[in-house]
Amino acid sequence: MAVDELTPAEFEDLARIAQNLDTPDGLKAEIIGGRIVLSRWADSCHVRSLARIRPALMAHAPEGHAAELLRLLFAFPGARRAYGPDLYVAEESAFDRSEGPLDAEVLSLAADHTSSSTRDDDRDEKLLVYGRTVPIYLLVNMEQRDTSVFWNPSSRGYRSRHTVPFGRTLAIPEPFGFGLDTAALDTAVLGPVGGAGRAVGRRP
Repeated sequence: MAVDELTPAEFEDLARIAQNLDTPDGLKAEIIGGRIVLSRWADSCHVRSLARIRPALMAHAPEGHAAELLRLLFAFPGARRAYGPDLYVAEESAFDRSEGPLDAEVLSLAADHTSSSTRDDDRDEKLLVYGRTVPIYLLVNMEQRDTSVFWNPSSRGYRSRHTVPFGRTLAIPEPFGFGLDTAALDTAVLGPVGGAGRAVGRRP
């Protein structure tokens, strides 16, 4: 994936706009492919399932890190991208920042639910971008009803992956180092999903 033709300053301006954009309820603004794109946050039943695994992530998080469902934007300046994961674990001190997106370097884990409108970004572009920076990425596939963990980031993306069906224990590697019971994810009931993300801004 080539870096989009945005200068660092242009990316910062776009990220600031995305962070402060007054989006309709249920939508988030992310920077994908050099433009601001609106896509859905995880819906209520998916948020409930993620909320059930949040305590386990919190209990095994690296020291000084917190697991959150807050709707925040994280910037990846080198890739000219900015994403809002459905669930994440990040340095607690990062939440003291009041303006602009947070630097993705503070993340120790990101997690997303797939849907018909986000699956391509989650499985392709985000997987590659996260795989260069974020130690661990959890991808909850609601269509296949399984959960994947990716780790060992590198300049070419994650080097390791493991997938289990809902209901099985998924080994979360260091710096967490525990077995995640995915049974809670299997209780999520699929709700209606919207259409594809809508672009609201493009690079010049």
